[in-house]
Amino acid sequence: MGMGMNFRTLLYIHYLCFILLLFAVVQGCTSNKKNGINLSCNEENDLYKVLKDNKIACNRYNTPKEAIDYASEGSGVMILADGYPGKTTLMDSLLLKKAIIKKLKLYLEYPSWLPGMTSAVPRPTTLERVVVTTDSIEHLSRMQILALHDCNFVPITTENPLLSLSKVAGFDRAVYGLDEDTEINAILFELPAYGLMVSTTKLSQFISARYAPKVAMQAIWNYILNWLENSKLSDRVIDWAPDVLPSYTCDQKLPPDAGRLAVRRGIDWHTTAKMLLNEQGWDEYKQLWNLNDSNMHTTVPSVNNAAPKPEAQAGDGRFGVLEGIASHVNLDGSQPTRWWLRSDSNGESSLAFALRWAMDGDSLSKVVAGNLLDWLYFTSGLFQTDSTKANYGLLFWAPGNAQALYQDNDIKAILGCIGTSGILNTDRWDEVLVKDILGNFRTTGVNGFRGRRLESPDVLRDGWKSYWDKNTIQLQPHYEAWTWSSYLWLYDKTHWKPLLEKTRKAISTMMKAYPDNWRWTNGIQQERGRMLLPLAWLIRVDDRPEYRAWLKLIADDIEKCQDESGAIREELGSLDHGDYVPPKSNAAYGTNEAPLIQENGDCVSDLLYTSNFAFLGLHEAYASTGDEQFKRMSDKLADFLIRIQVRSKKHSELDGGWFRAFDYRQWEYFGSNADSGWGAWSIETGWTQAWLPTVLAMRELNNNLWDISKNSKVSTHFDAIRRQMIPDEILTGIN
Repeated sequence: MGMGMNFRTLLYIHYLCFILLLFAVVQGCTSNKKNGINLSCNEENDLYKVLKDNKIACNRYNTPKEAIDYASEGSGVMILADGYPGKTTLMDSLLLKKAIIKKLKLYLEYPSWLPGMTSAVPRPTTLERVVVTTDSIEHLSRMQILALHDCNFVPITTENPLLSLSKVAGFDRAVYGLDEDTEINAILFELPAYGLMVSTTKLSQFISARYAPKVAMQAIWNYILNWLENSKLSDRVIDWAPDVLPSYTCDQKLPPDAGRLAVRRGIDWHTTAKMLLNEQGWDEYKQLWNLNDSNMHTTVPSVNNAAPKPEAQAGDGRFGVLEGIASHVNLDGSQPTRWWLRSDSNGESSLAFALRWAMDGDSLSKVVAGNLLDWLYFTSGLFQTDSTKANYGLLFWAPGNAQALYQDNDIKAILGCIGTSGILNTDRWDEVLVKDILGNFRTTGVNGFRGRRLESPDVLRDGWKSYWDKNTIQLQPHYEAWTWSSYLWLYDKTHWKPLLEKTRKAISTMMKAYPDNWRWTNGIQQERGRMLLPLAWLIRVDDRPEYRAWLKLIADDIEKCQDESGAIREELGSLDHGDYVPPKSNAAYGTNEAPLIQENGDCVSDLLYTSNFAFLGLHEAYASTGDEQFKRMSDKLADFLIRIQVRSKKHSELDGGWFRAFDYRQWEYFGSNADSGWGAWSIETGWTQAWLPTVLAMRELNNNLWDISKNSKVSTHFDAIRRQMIPDEILTGIN
């Protein structure tokens, strides 16, 4: 009897357990309500992946209806913009009513409809930026500027938005506020009566579109998540790895071969970014710029900022190297290519490739170095070879521009040619090198100044001697200083005194005017950086205490702005002496060339106008003088530049590059994008991407540009060319 009762009891227990299990399964299948935030989005949404990686409870659904249906009462729901930018996000009164009944906290992106508001057609931004317009978001301050790249938005105006969109001037703060007469659209705002927070754009693609700065995006998402969860977790920080970031942190120990690796990556960038054109690319270039073999000088482009075709193959230098990467960041994080074949970029790049070969024996780099100079001087049509014309020996800016004759353009090609000839131990370009230097020298005035630029039609009309006789003074090293370096170099090889005498006079005039009477281009710091090289090379040929004092004066003022990280902080001079000053109003933002900073103290380093050129100047200054100050400054700058080289697995066209702007306080690529030509996220093939690997490679080789070229045989050709270009009878009045 006892055994029978035990069996029935056991059977009953098993039956009860089965019923309970079945009930739980049925309940799970019918309710599907889970803890955490419900999201309507696709699996690749940046925010969804970050929430999962940060172990924040969340559930993903395919439609807004599903997310709202399965949300627990009082929970948070995020309806994200899967159709962005082509389609707005589905929302209607029925869905919203259901959310209200369930007392949901609803975050909605890029909405098709909102209660009580007139819908508008989405549109892209042009020069507008996002501005913080609240004090409610912890770690963000009112008027702080954010970069939401390639932003499309639904135009909405509302009271008290958290984030707004408007055209504003400033580095990281809207220094003039928001103009009352300018359209201001809301980007993020709340509708408390409906339990709704609205983003009129797609905030949730902050990784793929590379929104910046990162700490600001973290603060925004922490605010939104706290709002959804009715919490105040101020110490919560969601984290992610950006798609594009510096190679090293500010305090990470660098590997022993960090400099050598930076050179390799910097040179390899030209191939992976498809900057080197092949023959097909050259044909495409001519089509883009309406060029043909009989007319290479049209100034009416059909298109710019195109992108190389995905299947395009990089060339070997025979058809030149493109200008670089434009500052615009697309919504997928990519950036367009600038389709110019600039003469300066090609000359500069040749030296960088030559030094890569000298450093590690990469045979392709040697081929590219020679081909780039051949293209520039022999096949591009840019070098003026008609000895009967006044522009003889000068370089046009690019195929498609036969107007501008910049000496600052020519000198970068000249220095590249000087160095490449020395590295490859060849006299192949000696004649064109002499002609290029003398072409500039004979259009330089009696005081040793040439001016900002000459116009080819004017030169052809007026003749070169009219410039030789001019009383020009341009107290602006950006345009003048490096050209003096080439005159000093050629004097060292030929001992033709006018080269030294006119240059010495010009440098003396420039330094006696420092700093109060200097004009500056995008900042006073870049003018200082440009002055280092001619002073260093003046000491090479005419060493005097006065010249060493000048060099130290410039270096001292640069070092005052050198951060512990090695970064050189940008600095403005007197605004009435600036050519391209910070925007003086919100309306002026983006309408002209401009600095990366708005005011002195903004923690930005400029790798297009300052750090790149100062790096070479400091390197040559130490080689000329042995002064440890120049080595200390150069070492710190090298460490900084190695660390901030771009690293990206996703965007090969950026990996190994150096963007123009780096905010060393936040350790992130960021700056005022006001420059209408070369903004904060641009990569310039020659000015930046050539000189940084060039100096880093010379450091690896324990060499310098002066010594690399010390065995040049240009003197063999000099006398005949000089007499042809600058006859003896006009050599009067130089002192």
